Amino acid sequence: MSEHYRSVFRPQLFAGKVALVTGGGSGIGRCIAHELAALGAHVVLIGRKLDKLFDAAAEIAADGGRVSFHSCDIRDEEAVKNTVQAVIAVHGRIDALVNNAGGQYISPLESITGKGWDTVLATNLSGGFLMARECFAQSMREHGGAIVNMVADIWGSMPNMGHSGAARAGMVSLTETAALEWARHGVRVNAVAPGYIASSGMDHYPPEAGPMLREMRKTVPLGRFGTEAETSAAVVFLLSPAASFISGAVLRVDGARPQVRMGWPLQVPDQEVPGRDAVRPFDGFHRAVVPKVFQEPAPRAAAKRPHPDPLPEGEGKKRGKKTPARPAKVKSGATAKKTPSPPARGRG
Repeated sequence: MSEHYRSVFRPQLFAGKVALVTGGGSGIGRCIAHELAALGAHVVLIGRKLDKLFDAAAEIAADGGRVSFHSCDIRDEEAVKNTVQAVIAVHGRIDALVNNAGGQYISPLESITGKGWDTVLATNLSGGFLMARECFAQSMREHGGAIVNMVADIWGSMPNMGHSGAARAGMVSLTETAALEWARHGVRVNAVAPGYIASSGMDHYPPEAGPMLREMRKTVPLGRFGTEAETSAAVVFLLSPAASFISGAVLRVDGARPQVRMGWPLQVPDQEVPGRDAVRPFDGFHRAVVPKVFQEPAPRAAAKRPHPDPLPEGEGKKRGKKTPARPAKVKSGATAKKTPSPPARGRG
């Protein structure tokens, strides 16, 4: 197995660039951070939990990437201002922002409290706005840049997650407005909408949600879950020079899931179809791990797989690379700064 990220993009595509990734300590954000670093960017990880940031930074540094990190609650306006200022003080500018941090919990609308609603909107919408505004005001207004906001499969509805659906829909509108207002400064703003992606974010839901999560692939026309690397590739494309005339757009990564309609019976592909070249899972992330919700009891000697069992037979069976022991020092251009805050429900 390759010891490095297997990106489809050319080496050193982002050499000399500084890219911020919120929620970069785990899940899809961790994958995006790895790919950007593998392509030459200095990646700045932003998140609330220092231990996750440290571990992700250690992985990137061990792979030869350039990385630093800051602990910051993106819901805290002053903390966001100070964090962006600290990054610019060290690196001089910010070329790219990936607004990936987010979190939610399963609940029907009638059971969502005002506090729960506000918490999810603060994390999935307001926090992304604050990060984008400060990156623009403190750097991109003068130098230009690219922003990618992470949203979700909200098309039609988002039952049992109405708070997150409302926040993500708001982020789509924010993306379109920012793309218009900031275009004259050479700033592009787009969004990526992942569908059902096999990432550690699925492990934040309660155990009783496990059966539902494992069955979700059967509602996807392509018949499988997406991978973190497939989502990351969409983000990297939108940050790249190849997307220099794309702004205000939402790129879906969902296997055509929103196109499912009543009156048109869903025909799940035969077992061999997902292995065909055009739809075969892309597993470029060399450190991908199986979400716990997909891990079934197995002999102790059995190796972990980088994709969940619901993926087509024969896919994703390569061993993940073992995470090195924490180094005494991580390559860093900035000192990690912690802003205490109460934890949010869901993934930060």
